[in-house]
Amino acid sequence: MAIDFSNKPGLVVYLTAGDPSLDATYDIALAAVDNGAQVLELGVPFSDPLADGPVIQRASERAVARGVRLSDVLALAKKIRAARPQAGIILFSYLNPVVRMGLPEFCKAAKDAGADGVLLTDMIVEEADEYLAEMQKNDLAPVFLAAPTSPDERLKAIAEHSKGFVYAISRVGITGTQAQIASDAESLVARLKQFAKIPVAVGFGISTAEHVRSVSEFADAAVVGSAIVKLIEESKAGEEATNVGKFVKSLRS
Repeated sequence: MAIDFSNKPGLVVYLTAGDPSLDATYDIALAAVDNGAQVLELGVPFSDPLADGPVIQRASERAVARGVRLSDVLALAKKIRAARPQAGIILFSYLNPVVRMGLPEFCKAAKDAGADGVLLTDMIVEEADEYLAEMQKNDLAPVFLAAPTSPDERLKAIAEHSKGFVYAISRVGITGTQAQIASDAESLVARLKQFAKIPVAVGFGISTAEHVRSVSEFADAAVVGSAIVKLIEESKAGEEATNVGKFVKSLRS
């Protein structure tokens, strides 16, 4: 298992695979790892990314328009795994592309690609029996989302069935940068820690070094997504990896 947050502050970096290209995502991923990202979330482009804010939606639309598919993301994960064997790799997807491939086929392909785990944004723990069985069969870590609105009974189920880490959503809504971390985040992590024996990472709205430091005071890791995807969007062609590397390094300062 390559998911390790022992080097504080823990940092998870989300990338939309294939934006601006698969080759560029590969270079960006290596730059992120080399500058302090412990875990990469490789986002599978999807036509209806309802849980994502406008920044990641635009990135997903661009990648879909270029024809990037789940099989491409699996190939990218395998390439990154070969280049950076110490990095944690989580495949981040909506359920639809996985169902289209077939759940057993997807889990086997994810394992073959060297992924450590999978986060399906619209997979709820109460209906995950078949998914969990396939994940276990392939020694993959299922990562579930936990929201501030979830009752303790649901948080307990999420903590018991997640492996690698639990992804705590800092606020209700869609992804995107925020000026401040929602006050719900710390209380949600405290509630999860009653049940979770694995690390808890906080995402949604984490975009600055100050946010990462703040999250590290009460959680095991911070997840940064939209801020990085926006930086990639605004970078000149060929400068994306350098810019992301500098930004990731600044997040750990």
